[in-house]
Amino acid sequence: MGLGSQGRGLPERIGGYALERELGAGGMGTVYLARSRGGRTVAVKVARPELAADPHFRARFRAEVEAARKVGGFHTAPVVDADPDARTPWLATAYIPGPTLSRLLGERGPMDERRLRMLGAALAEALQAIHACGLIHRDLKPGNIIMADDGPRVLDFGIARALESTRLTSTGAAFGTPGFLAPEQAQGLEVGAAADVFALGAVLVAAAGGSAFGEGTPMALMYRSVHEEANLSAVPESLRPVVAACLAKQPARRPTPARLLDLFVPEPEPGPRAESDPGAEAEAGPVPEFVPASEPGPEPTPLPAEPPAPA
Repeated sequence: MGLGSQGRGLPERIGGYALERELGAGGMGTVYLARSRGGRTVAVKVARPELAADPHFRARFRAEVEAARKVGGFHTAPVVDADPDARTPWLATAYIPGPTLSRLLGERGPMDERRLRMLGAALAEALQAIHACGLIHRDLKPGNIIMADDGPRVLDFGIARALESTRLTSTGAAFGTPGFLAPEQAQGLEVGAAADVFALGAVLVAAAGGSAFGEGTPMALMYRSVHEEANLSAVPESLRPVVAACLAKQPARRPTPARLLDLFVPEPEPGPRAESDPGAEAEAGPVPEFVPASEPGPEPTPLPAEPPAPA
């Protein structure tokens, strides 16, 4: 990689991608907006130098990249290329234009109940796709969620696990963002998919204009996530039970992403078929109206007599 002439040390190219500008930096390293030789726009994430020098990180990164390639779904940014064996390991994902959730909340303010439900359902779908591939995000937060035109997209899945297993966190420090860390994650215990559900609950509190565990130092936020109940005062009352369930201290008591979809977007009540589908009723027959057993039902309507058979 050569250095650019902009005086900021911006590499000119990584792999087959020409870098255009820096998008940001995080626990893994630096993220660049880049373009393939064919003109496709991607986001290239480059590992920090100390990570590149860690063979254990490289091994985990390679395994996580292979798993992340399998993640599908409408609410993730797919992995399109990677080189775990490069001098500086890197990963390229499809570039999703749009502001992060944290930026959107700063510009437009808290979400109402309808938008909170849609956000919760979208994130539950994303976690469902990620967990189905054996991955755990471990750092779900407003800054890792892009609010694209066609719905929220979750970024940086498949990377956090490789980061967490390196010697950078072997001293007991938890990888992730305080305020969104599950209690077991903050304590350095074994982390499962339920930790992402906990983070989803904290994200919804933030989207409602609150903060699940208040403000303060990272250690203070981690202490509260372990020992104190979350502050749900900003969450609409009808959503507090499901958000509280996401933020349960015990992982086994948190709902699964599949269950969250039922809670955020309930299935419509069964009813008559739409008139625009004339063949549906002929196939399945009319849907009977449900009448509670404690109430008398309407008098049955007699069926019309069949016409006499032709001679």
